[in-house]
Amino acid sequence: MLKKILNSFALALHNIRTRLFHTLLSILGIVIGVGALVTVLSLIDGMEKFARDQITTTTSLKAVMVQNETYKRVNNVRLQKESYGYLNYERFRAFDEAMTIPATGYIQFIQNSEVLLPDSSKVGATVQGINAVHPTAATIKTGRLFSPEEVAASASVAFVNDVFAKQAAGKDSVQTIVGQTITYKDKEVKVIGVLQPRKQESPEVYLPISLFTDEELKADPPRVIFEVDNVEQVQAFKQDVEQWLKTNVAKDSTDFRVMTNEGRVEQAAKGFLLFRVIMGMIVGISVIVGGIGVMNVLLISVTERTVEIGVRKAMGAKKRDILMQFLAESVTVSLFGSFLGLVLGVLATLGIVPIVKALTDVPFQAAYTLDTFVVITIVAIVIGIVFGTYPAMRAAKLNPVEAIRRE
Repeated sequence: MLKKILNSFALALHNIRTRLFHTLLSILGIVIGVGALVTVLSLIDGMEKFARDQITTTTSLKAVMVQNETYKRVNNVRLQKESYGYLNYERFRAFDEAMTIPATGYIQFIQNSEVLLPDSSKVGATVQGINAVHPTAATIKTGRLFSPEEVAASASVAFVNDVFAKQAAGKDSVQTIVGQTITYKDKEVKVIGVLQPRKQESPEVYLPISLFTDEELKADPPRVIFEVDNVEQVQAFKQDVEQWLKTNVAKDSTDFRVMTNEGRVEQAAKGFLLFRVIMGMIVGISVIVGGIGVMNVLLISVTERTVEIGVRKAMGAKKRDILMQFLAESVTVSLFGSFLGLVLGVLATLGIVPIVKALTDVPFQAAYTLDTFVVITIVAIVIGIVFGTYPAMRAAKLNPVEAIRRE
């Protein structure tokens, strides 16, 4: 059986070579269709890779975020909850210590307010109550950050960012703010450090979260971020977080929302999958047109080789032998056209990518994945079988006596 199949493909290649120009014209539709399909898929794969890289560089896939839900929906109306669980510094410490999977926890309370300076002037700033600052989020410029011991002791200290320091210092050096006392609401704190400048900053002041009262934290509950040591343990850690909150803090199952950045990656992947399917269906029209070309060249081949078919059947060839021969020829023609289309698609992306990079100034690259080549191969085989079946059946049903008489 295998020998017959191989002989059928060998004969198909011989017939293609004898009518090469005719075959090339007939498979032009497949070449263009497959070329467009390769171009679209490789560009979409490149876009997806770029999106994944952007997500993973701007956010950590190891992060598990806990956010309070202080509102509820009743009859599709959003209402403030009368009571809900929330985290303060003491509960956060118990929370952090209860986690068995290795992770680093950060609690963050944010408010926008005015801060009173030593000269009695005021500066609008984002005030953050934290237990610690993420190593990648801030680098000290002058002075120091407050320590975990100072947070635990509710020390009246603070550090500020470069923008706040410049506004507070005026014409003086930002170092002059270090050691001075600033006031936020009823909290007088001593500035002990200034952070290095970053892009697109607003004035920021960082205080130990232990300085804030339960009333302040309940009014605008802080969020918690855990940085898990191993990304493979994110889902297990998320489940532990949800269970601890449900058991120890939450008054209602909707009090907290636990999120991971994997959801963003999954959403992006779904969006690109949808885009890939839609564009593939649109470009697939060209492939179908190419399949009609394949059927056309095979029908002409059947007509031209009627006598040959008759002689083969007269010498004992069975219907399935003729059917297999023409199906093999159809698949071979389709694969040949798909290969040319693949080359055309790769060349097209090599020309398109520099244009996209020049217009958008984005480090974008096309991505050639194994999935693309597998899809192209499957498309070629399916097109060959679907559009080669009718000509093959027509050849197999020829009466050998009538076929020989047609010469």
